[in-house]
Amino acid sequence: MLRTATDLEKPMIESINAITLATHDMEQAVRFYQTLGFDVAYGGAEDEFTSFRVGTGYLNLTTQPVDRQWSWWGRAIFHVTDVDALYHHAITEGLKPDTKPRDAEWGERYFHITDPDGHELSFARPLGTGHKHQP
Repeated sequence: MLRTATDLEKPMIESINAITLATHDMEQAVRFYQTLGFDVAYGGAEDEFTSFRVGTGYLNLTTQPVDRQWSWWGRAIFHVTDVDALYHHAITEGLKPDTKPRDAEWGERYFHITDPDGHELSFARPLGTGHKHQP
């Protein structure tokens, strides 16, 4: 493909540094994410803004007033070392995933869970890369 001068000048988007989700209850949200294994980098249960380390990026939470409502917005997908182990950990800790782990036709094993504020999360692992399938 022939590149034009405009293509050569256009900057490339390299990665996502952070995603920020709203919460009505920071304490409950922080507890949920810590239970799943997210590590607090900044803030915490008593703060208006909290950041969790996610590989080289961050998942942020920001407190919003109760009258500020949102609806389904999409899904954040996180790659993990072992989907089944995280699923069983979540169950053991009293969380209620939306789905059981399963293999997808697009080549990942995954499960979904919804956080206390209704944000959908997916935890996945490409098949064939440390995959430990347990039927």
